Amino acid sequence: MEAREIVLDADQRIAAERLDAIAGRVGKKWRRPRGLYLYGGPGRGKTMLMNDFFAAVTSERKRRYHFHEFFARLNAGINEYGNIDASADALLGDAELICFDEFHVHDSGDARLVARLLDRLWARHITLVVTSNYPPEGLLPNPLMHAMFEPTIERILEHLDVVSVNGPMDYRSLGGRRTGFAAGHYVVGSCEVVGAIELPVAHRRLRARALENDELTVDFAELCGIPVSAADYLRLTREVRRWVVCDVPSMSAVSPEWVMRFVNLVDVLYDADLELSIFAEVPLAELGGEIQRVPDLYRTLSRLGELRKPVNLESR
Repeated sequence: MEAREIVLDADQRIAAERLDAIAGRVGKKWRRPRGLYLYGGPGRGKTMLMNDFFAAVTSERKRRYHFHEFFARLNAGINEYGNIDASADALLGDAELICFDEFHVHDSGDARLVARLLDRLWARHITLVVTSNYPPEGLLPNPLMHAMFEPTIERILEHLDVVSVNGPMDYRSLGGRRTGFAAGHYVVGSCEVVGAIELPVAHRRLRARALENDELTVDFAELCGIPVSAADYLRLTREVRRWVVCDVPSMSAVSPEWVMRFVNLVDVLYDADLELSIFAEVPLAELGGEIQRVPDLYRTLSRLGELRKPVNLESR
C-alpha cells in the first residue's frame, strides 16, 4: 500500500506552527521557550505532531515519554532512591525539553506526584510539551477531588500555552495502517487456542492459554481481573511481542477496575506498537457499553478501531 500524503487540518496546522516555533528555540542561549499543552479527542494526530516536533529538535538534551512509561519509572525510582525528587532528577537528567504523550490525571495519589514532578521540572527551567485528551481544567475530573488539583492546573496555565487539536474527524477510523499494533485483528467469536501455562506478573501467577514464539494468548478475565498496573504490562512487553486476548466481554458487564486495566493494556501496547488481536463477545461498536463509567475508554475504542476485521478466522 502506498503511503498517503498527510494533509493537516486547520487545528493541526496551528499546533504544528506552534511546535515549530518551540523546536527552533530549544537549546538556544536566550530565554527558554514556553511549553505547549495540546489537547483533543482520540485519533486527532496529537502523537504524530509531537513525534514530528521531537524529531525536529536538534538538541540532544531532550526526552520523550508516554505518561504510563514515565510514571512506572518514577515509582520505581521512588522505591530505589527513597523520594520523588531524586527519582524525578534521575529521569530528567540534563534535559532542557521534556515531552509527555497522553498526559492525564485521574487518581488523587497520582495528582500529588504530578504536582511535585511539575514543580521540580519548572524549577529547573525545563520546557514541557504534552499531549492530552483533556484540557487542563478537565484533569482529575472527579468533583470530590478536583479542587485539590486546581493549584496545579493554575501552574500548568502559567507555564504552558494551551492549544486545542479538536475536530470531528478521528483519523484512526480511516484505517490504512497494517503494521505493529494495527496488524492484529478484532474478531467477534471464540479463540481456538487451548492450553494452560503460568507466568509471573507483579508477584502473582498469570494463567494464560499459551506463550509461544513471543505470542501470548490469554483470557480477558485473567489479564484484567487481577490487580496489576500499567507498569506490570510494560514489564510483560519485554518478552511478549504479540498479544491475543480472548473472551473480551462488553465493558458494561465487568467492573470499572477491570475496564481501567484494559484501557491501560491497550495504551501500553499501542505506544509500544505491539500487535494486538481481540476475540470479543460483541462487535466493537457495542464494546464500550457505558463509556462514561471509565475515563479514557473512548480512546481505547478509537485505537481498537485500527485492528483488522477478518471475514473468517482461517488466517489465525
